[in-house]
Amino acid sequence: MGEDFGHLDLVPESSGPGSASLRKVPGWSTCCADGTLYTGITTDLKRRCRQHNEGAASRYTRGRRPVGLVYQEAQATWGQALRREAAIKSLPRRAKESLIRRAG
Repeated sequence: MGEDFGHLDLVPESSGPGSASLRKVPGWSTCCADGTLYTGITTDLKRRCRQHNEGAASRYTRGRRPVGLVYQEAQATWGQALRREAAIKSLPRRAKESLIRRAG
């Protein structure tokens, strides 16, 4: 698959938005081969990482492969994951890198 880079994506462990069976919603971060960071939401982290590396997950990462997981965190609900995703996306790059370093 290539070298690990970083990417940011938030991940619920249920069937999707609004599901009553949401447990902890892990957030995750991936960096693209060009050094950029990406953030999103998924219900299956392994599947989503695989899709990004196959070029099937997002137009943004399609031309920036390989991507690799560098950060994840948990949120209690889908709504909290959406809010955290937005908060991470609004951070300056240095703050995102700090999150990644602290998690490592």
